[in-house]
Amino acid sequence: MEHRDITVHMIGNAHIDPVWLWRWQEGFQAAWSTFRSALDRMNETPDFIFTCAQAAVYKWIEQADPDMFEEIKQRVKEGRWQVVGGWWMQPDCNIPSGESFVRQALYAQRYFKEKLGVMASTGYNVDSFGHNAMLPQILKKSGMDNYVFMRPGPHENPGLPDVFWWQSADGSRVLTYRIPFSYNVGSTHMEEMAKRIADMAPEGINDMMEFYGVGNHGGGPTKENIALIKRMTADPNMPRVVFSSPDQYFETIRAYEPTLPTVIDDLQHHASGCYSVNAWVKAMNRRCEQLLTTAEKFSLIAHTMFNTPYPQRELTEAWHNVLFNQFHDTMAGSSIKEAYEDARDFFGESLKLADESLNYAVNSIIRHINTEGEGIPLIAFNPLSWERHAPIEFEMQGTKFEDDIPKAVITDADGKDIPLQFIKTSATVGNGRLRITFTDKLPPMGYKLYRVFLGKEAQDSEPVAITKDNIENRYYRMEIDAGTGWIKRLYDKTNGKEVFNGPAALPVVIYDPSDTWSHGVFRFKDEIGRFTDAETKVIEQGPVRSRLRVKSRYGDSILTQDFIMYDELDYIECRVKVDWHEKHKMLKISFPVNVEGPQATYEIPYGYIQRPADGEEEPGQQWIDVTDRQQDYGLAIATDSLYSYDIEGNDMRITVLRSPVYAQHDPHKPNPEEEYEYTDQGVYEFRYILYPHRGNWQQSQAVKYAHELNAPIPWVVDTWHEGTQPGVQDFISIDAENIEATVMKLGEDKDAIIVRCYETAEKETDAVIKLPAFDREWAAHFGACEIKTFKIPLNSHEKIIETNMLEL
Repeated sequence: MEHRDITVHMIGNAHIDPVWLWRWQEGFQAAWSTFRSALDRMNETPDFIFTCAQAAVYKWIEQADPDMFEEIKQRVKEGRWQVVGGWWMQPDCNIPSGESFVRQALYAQRYFKEKLGVMASTGYNVDSFGHNAMLPQILKKSGMDNYVFMRPGPHENPGLPDVFWWQSADGSRVLTYRIPFSYNVGSTHMEEMAKRIADMAPEGINDMMEFYGVGNHGGGPTKENIALIKRMTADPNMPRVVFSSPDQYFETIRAYEPTLPTVIDDLQHHASGCYSVNAWVKAMNRRCEQLLTTAEKFSLIAHTMFNTPYPQRELTEAWHNVLFNQFHDTMAGSSIKEAYEDARDFFGESLKLADESLNYAVNSIIRHINTEGEGIPLIAFNPLSWERHAPIEFEMQGTKFEDDIPKAVITDADGKDIPLQFIKTSATVGNGRLRITFTDKLPPMGYKLYRVFLGKEAQDSEPVAITKDNIENRYYRMEIDAGTGWIKRLYDKTNGKEVFNGPAALPVVIYDPSDTWSHGVFRFKDEIGRFTDAETKVIEQGPVRSRLRVKSRYGDSILTQDFIMYDELDYIECRVKVDWHEKHKMLKISFPVNVEGPQATYEIPYGYIQRPADGEEEPGQQWIDVTDRQQDYGLAIATDSLYSYDIEGNDMRITVLRSPVYAQHDPHKPNPEEEYEYTDQGVYEFRYILYPHRGNWQQSQAVKYAHELNAPIPWVVDTWHEGTQPGVQDFISIDAENIEATVMKLGEDKDAIIVRCYETAEKETDAVIKLPAFDREWAAHFGACEIKTFKIPLNSHEKIIETNMLEL
């Protein structure tokens, strides 16, 4: 095909990293100068069109330079300034939760509509390193029909076409374009790139896009860029080139719709090391996401039931901070060290705002609970949408006990005694502080009242069996190799199965000389050592749980794994502390599952994906699973802060952290004569659970257990007072176990309750959802892996409707 038969849409853009090798204050200035330059180019060239994403950057300009913002608004109205992206930032597209992606769009699209009179129809993440497979549904239900990305490139995922329909498991699809070569082609290469891009046009497609303009500190499209495009337009040896925008391009190629291929998969792999480097920022992200959704739920309940002010401004600001920190170079761990000091502060503000909102809400609720009667009232809250059998830990001020031995009894709302156990408190001053744990079932998205009787003698109960090298409850027997600290045996008593076929919870040290991103690395397999030389110690033994500490060493680093078995819970919890002082190394923990024909499954945002068990490093969310292909038996592992895993055959490995130089980018190598800052040095703590199961992960409780691990139970030790509310109450009911309600909040327009649910097991489902306290009920049909958002008007006479993720 002749070049002139192909139209190359010239997309003048500026990819702006608000944070990367600089802090956000410098990114702010770069954004301002870039926008000023783009407006000046428009004044000079009437045909020029500018494209830019990221609502957070627009908000910067609105606040710092209102006059410039008015200029932008006018150019948007003329159609010459194209708003794309529809998200608060260009985030990492694997690590944020499903709800975070919804909020990226919710706040950005509504901002664009309010301030600029438009909403983005093209999703735009040109610099993000990988893209999870649920994004088409989230984009589609957030008003975006198209998507532009660049990574992974053809050398990283050669099977991907450049123009295609990208489809989620539920059937939602967006028209998608992979940018060839670069999003910031400079003047010296524009002509050559235009020809090469034209040559890349798929059979039957006569339109392609070329992105030009210097990114970050370069100021976007230049005068030279624009002059060169005008010369290219008159050159008969060039393809036809036009000033254009992604929206115009996608509108044009919709005529080719029947010929375009469909991709039903995630878009990986680029920068595989990014999902484990700078582990603490990922842990803070998970913590903020969970706390914010919990605060919203109980703030909504307190507001609608008891007229407590709903902290919408505070929660929105907290979300904005989290979404800003999800920017791909921040969340991926590839920014400079100083940028993470700012990220820490943003997260800290979000946690404070969420904590305050949650505290006000639960205290408002408990003030209306009747707590009169004997015993000290304790109220525990469950933020999840199903009845939850969970460990509850709380602290309270005690009293002087005979022989300094604490005594207490806990009863539930029916007056039934619940086995309890005293565990170590953080206080060491001997001031009567008590920390107590017990397990019980909590109602869905609700609370339960307990009573604590200090000084009363609890009934004797058999402790969970434990020695220095084994621990056993009614479900499992675990044996530890006392020399190495590895799991020697885990026997599933219920199913009569050996869970592992080799040493497990095995800490493996990998030699990792790659840069901060791990460019060009897809597998981390160069094992150079293992943590060993172990010490084992019984930390707790009681009727609720027993806890075995295993402390092992490698080099200058110490790893502590506390294995916990509960009397009533059918999983093994492990609390991990690693004091890491290695450089150019990675830490993985290995679990060789005793299955034949393993099938590997990973949770992704608002969904899951099956991948080959080929040992490639893969991003995942809160859980991974290996089940045999007969769907007879498997193991799920859930974590509270990790995002990087590999599964090779039957060996499941969770990646804890890695330690390259901060923001080192190949081909630039560290100079051995200089000193550098290395990532992930010092103490890092996290938790994981092991959940062996009969059948496949869908038939088990794997999803729920993972989400329980990540959703702490708020609790309050109360006083005695009257109240109109009962001692046990649930605020949601769903009659289908594979439908989870992740969100219950006040709508952005303050006139409705918003409930968001998703189907967790790839099973078409009819469900009845009830909000008992509000006397509201509705039926809904969920397709496999479908996300639905419901608007429940505060006016009970108005109908409940299904709405989009923008609540519009």
